[in-house]
Amino acid sequence: MPNWPDGYDRIVLDATDSTMAEAARRAPDLAGPTWILALHQTAARGRRGRVWVNPPGNFAATLVMRPTEPPDRIALRSFVAALALFDAFTAVAGDDAPFALKWPNDVLLQGGKVAGVLLENHPPHLSIGVGVNLADAPSADAVEPEAARPVALAPETGARVGPEDFLAVLAAAYAAWETRFTTYGFAPIREAWLARAAKLGQPITARTGAETIAGLFETVDNSGALVLNTAKGRRAIPAADVYF
Repeated sequence: MPNWPDGYDRIVLDATDSTMAEAARRAPDLAGPTWILALHQTAARGRRGRVWVNPPGNFAATLVMRPTEPPDRIALRSFVAALALFDAFTAVAGDDAPFALKWPNDVLLQGGKVAGVLLENHPPHLSIGVGVNLADAPSADAVEPEAARPVALAPETGARVGPEDFLAVLAAAYAAWETRFTTYGFAPIREAWLARAAKLGQPITARTGAETIAGLFETVDNSGALVLNTAKGRRAIPAADVYF
């Protein structure tokens, strides 16, 4: 396992309601960037308040930081976290071919969802929640219709790793990408993310809540927005759920 990255702390809990809630409670007392890992969650949640099912042996952690950039730049750390997850999976599975990044915040394995990222910015604190199906995937009934099917790392790849060991790999990968982001900006992050993107150049559908937009996935722009080439021209979409 890699060495724990300098400048980052960690807290490992047997159980909590959710690592995001735990992060909110502890954030004022944390001296620096801190990973909070829970081996069991009783009230896990994902994007837009959705329930996140977390079977035993899976991974649930939140990184708490105090970034000083404007909110739109802080939000780009969802891409930083996704790249860190991709590298962590490659490190433990030994092969990057089955993995892909799905805009805005998921990691796919063989086309199924193996991990998700959730950002909550409550200045001066940012919480980056990460959920990973390491050992087991929830039932397909636990996700909304048309969503990517849930998959887990161990059954799909044979790679078995515990939450604490996975945290060490992920924390090292995140620290490396965070340094790149703060040093060189979003451009290299965007380039690396697009190189690992699922369905780039292919038809996808984005749902914003107000409308459904179909088109070719052209790129991600400099603000992190999804850019679709639609029948009515190019559309930049800052927030949506994506379906293949």
